[in-house]
Amino acid sequence: MTVRDTDTQVTGAVRVRAEGDVDADALAYVREKVGAALERPGLPPVSGEVRITRAAAHHVELPWAAGAEIRVGGELVVVRAREASARELADRLQDRLRARTDRTTHREDAARRAATPPPWRGGPER
Repeated sequence: MTVRDTDTQVTGAVRVRAEGDVDADALAYVREKVGAALERPGLPPVSGEVRITRAAAHHVELPWAAGAEIRVGGELVVVRAREASARELADRLQDRLRARTDRTTHREDAARRAATPPPWRGGPER
């Protein structure tokens, strides 16, 4: 099996790679969905790689698999998905990427706002 790089970067420095028998239409749909999940205002700089694989064996129940390792700002977001068709895989990948990137960016904001300084740093006295 050889790995094919797509010529198009999805957003920033995100690269989509295909392995196995992945047709151009499926790859374009995945690229569109990944772009929709990562090209949103308010996200820090995004970079990484998405790998799409289709199993060669016909008896595999979920032949389509995707793995994404995306760096959002300083945090690493890892997403894995398996589905029966390429379109279902792309939709699942988009949902998981959006959820994980939202969780990562909001976790940083909430952690900064929720921490009250201790009394010796000017925080409230008990």
